[in-house]
Amino acid sequence: MQITVAETVGLESRVDFYDDAGALRDMVQNHMLQLLALFAMEPPTHFDASAVRDEKVKVLRALRPVGPGESVTGQYRGGASGGEIVPGYDEELGRDSDTETFVALKAHIDNWRWQGTPFYLRTGKRLQRRVTEIVVQFREIPHSIFPGAKVKPNHMVIGIQPEENVTLSVMAKVPGIEQDGIALREVPLNIAMPDAFSGKEKRIAYERLLLDLVKGDQTLFVRRDEVEAQWTWIDAIRQTWESEDLKPKTYGAGSWGPSAAIALIERDGASWHE
Repeated sequence: MQITVAETVGLESRVDFYDDAGALRDMVQNHMLQLLALFAMEPPTHFDASAVRDEKVKVLRALRPVGPGESVTGQYRGGASGGEIVPGYDEELGRDSDTETFVALKAHIDNWRWQGTPFYLRTGKRLQRRVTEIVVQFREIPHSIFPGAKVKPNHMVIGIQPEENVTLSVMAKVPGIEQDGIALREVPLNIAMPDAFSGKEKRIAYERLLLDLVKGDQTLFVRRDEVEAQWTWIDAIRQTWESEDLKPKTYGAGSWGPSAAIALIERDGASWHE
């Protein structure tokens, strides 16, 4: 499983806040852990605020502490982004800083459903493109009945930003007559939400939350024990960084982060979806 929240912008007007918080506390603690909890939770017994949030808390409490070598931090330097030359983090800030603008983590959920399935989380500023997505990489088939055909495992991409969509990539036979066996190719099956629901007016996220607030529906709001579970996991990561004196690795603006983040996932035989 992969969860990516990538931004192309830099500090903008959040200079003082961001330098105190960093990417771990700004994005991972709330946005990314909420995506993880919503995706990994068991179906609630009822669709109401208490039942939904009970299941999310179970996931957050089952998160295993991040171990040695399971986290990467980075800080962007000057480069090209969106066709423009942009300054590095220290230049925007106006002073030297060890605050991370990029985080990649390997997480584990110690419960019956997700035991043995790694979750890779990645977020950062000044990355190559703006995207928020969840990627489900299915397991490889144990045996292929098609000799000579390269079979890739299926994967599903749940796009959240900039457009909402769901794409399932499956292996399909290439039309035609093959003399040397069957030729297979990866084919996407797309559900583009703007097209599927073209007659519906798209609402912004805060509009929905404000309406739920007026109605008294707390389903999409975070409960106190959720916040405490999130911070317990995040604080342990921060303490490990401090004890090991871990400094952010540099990466160029307009890239996908430091090379160590690539190594984090590739040593498990996977790769980031880009």
